[in-house]
Amino acid sequence: MSVWRSIFLAVCAAIAVTQTAAAGPEVASPRTLDRPDLEAWLDGMVPYALKAGDIAGVVVVVVKDGSVLLQKGYGYADVSKQLQMDPEQTLVRIGSTSKLFTWTAVMQLVEQGKLDLNRDVNDYLDFKISHDFGKPITLRDLMNHRGGFEEGIKDVLRTDTRDLPSTESYLKEHQRPMLFPPGEVPAYSNYGAALAGYIVQRVSGEPYERYVEQHILAPLGMLHTTFEQPLPQRFADHVSNGYRTTDSPAGESEQVITRPAGSGTATAADMSKFMIALMNDGQFADGRIVQAETLRQMLTPSESALPGFATMAHGFFKELHNGRVVLGHGGDTVLFHTEFNFLPAERVGIYYTFNSRGRDNSVYLARDALFDGFLDRYFPGPPAATDFATLPTAAVDAHAIAGRYESSRRIVHGFLSLFYVLQQTVVRDNGDGTISVPRQTAPGLATYGEIGPQLWREKGGPGQLAMQSVNGIKTIVDSADPTSVLQEAPFSRSSSLNLTVIMGALVVLVLTVLGWILSPAFKQPAGVPEDSLAELRRLRFRIRIAAAYDLIYMTAWFFIVQSAINLDLGFYSSHLDPVIRVMQVAGVLAFVAAGLGLWSAWRLAQLKVPRWLRIRSFVVAASLLGVVWIAVIGGLTRFSLNY
Repeated sequence: MSVWRSIFLAVCAAIAVTQTAAAGPEVASPRTLDRPDLEAWLDGMVPYALKAGDIAGVVVVVVKDGSVLLQKGYGYADVSKQLQMDPEQTLVRIGSTSKLFTWTAVMQLVEQGKLDLNRDVNDYLDFKISHDFGKPITLRDLMNHRGGFEEGIKDVLRTDTRDLPSTESYLKEHQRPMLFPPGEVPAYSNYGAALAGYIVQRVSGEPYERYVEQHILAPLGMLHTTFEQPLPQRFADHVSNGYRTTDSPAGESEQVITRPAGSGTATAADMSKFMIALMNDGQFADGRIVQAETLRQMLTPSESALPGFATMAHGFFKELHNGRVVLGHGGDTVLFHTEFNFLPAERVGIYYTFNSRGRDNSVYLARDALFDGFLDRYFPGPPAATDFATLPTAAVDAHAIAGRYESSRRIVHGFLSLFYVLQQTVVRDNGDGTISVPRQTAPGLATYGEIGPQLWREKGGPGQLAMQSVNGIKTIVDSADPTSVLQEAPFSRSSSLNLTVIMGALVVLVLTVLGWILSPAFKQPAGVPEDSLAELRRLRFRIRIAAAYDLIYMTAWFFIVQSAINLDLGFYSSHLDPVIRVMQVAGVLAFVAAGLGLWSAWRLAQLKVPRWLRIRSFVVAASLLGVVWIAVIGGLTRFSLNY
């Protein structure tokens, strides 16, 4: 663990200790949520978190009982100019928190009788979404992220503001394949949210951005919020830069092409008005965005969930924290990271946006620490059990749930499928009736014990897992994630298999090419008859050519895929299509190389040559076949530019 991470976790741990030290082992004593205490707590925590995580700045606002309790900025909106973050003036990108405005717009039109949540979305579109499973997709499915769509990242994010494609053209030209029957499996979908926003545009007769401005932002007095891209000139001097880290240069502006899914830019002060309206029957000051009954419908889940498990409430995440209901939605671009959560029963909410990822993505630790610390201080629950009795079946069930899993939010049909077959979630059987699962945003593993039939509780934490069978596939539901599930990867997509194949193949290919470079071509292996030598040289040359070609082929794909690893999502645009097409054609030659390697190995076996030469030729041929396997299972050979 790096030094910065150790410091950062120590800071978070110290905060947790100070909040609970006076409470004793049973339950923490809540502090009074008033401005002096809140400001003192934030002033003590946030600057340390920014410094430890190498994060440039954050804006925070807390609302209580229909008014702003505290709003404050920390750090810098522009590091080079030492421009402070200001909750009233600084605009930040809110990412997927924008979706809440889209869902509100949908419910406004439902309220007016212009939309029906249970109707086929094709009835509202000027193009067709296919019924791959013989079942229509409804608006309710879109709001609950159960449309069944495969993930997609092509053309989702741009940094060049010229010639931005419209939401309409994106939706029509980048239709996502269907992975699941509508309404059955949660799989978070920006495409689905953008589709809902486009329906708002078509039914209302107004451009989506204009509709939100006129029917949500204006009534609430949100005068420093926009969904326009590029950003209107009147806001240009007030928008925060985004950073990888405080010490890195400011990042380029992020243009979200699926606008209804993530194009919002707002001040913290404006977001507080939206939050208050959601806790005040749809009204803020003299402005109303929906009727109270419509709001209640929107914030009530239409999908069932296990007790204590999060679910979707028409686009809002509905979760339990410290025994209290929390509604809201996070939001991320590459550089900006937002949390928007409110407790309806307590009439309290907190919103904040960080303008940096931080070193080694530390923003996710900071984001969780801020919200968890806020709740533990002012709305504490009983401490999580560090140990508890497990079922007698735990040892058997731990073996049953152990395995490799892939998220339902994934790419299968495009070349980026390679990313998903090489990186999966591993659930381990600890051999003592417990299981270990990687933490989502923190380092290390969490340990779970079984408290019900295939129902697992985290030791020392609030998390729960449940294993179910969905369409015959072993599926794990995480109590904290209503937007996706983990599905057991079939053996062909297992990361253990495919990592072994790709690493083994690359090692053999590298050694083969190095051996070719370092060994004189005319060197005659001992024990080879003169009449076999000429053919031996030809066969070895062909195998080496095939190995060199595959090595170049896989290296080129690595450079293409690494942009996804580095979150350089703007790289994946239509401008890359010629390169991807060339690589897909090159995949045909990988099959040729494997065939050449097999034929050469077979011919070598017919010659009177040393056994080690025969074995080596078959090992190289197997590696060439391994490259073909990876190309097929990783989607590299699919002649599709939709990913």
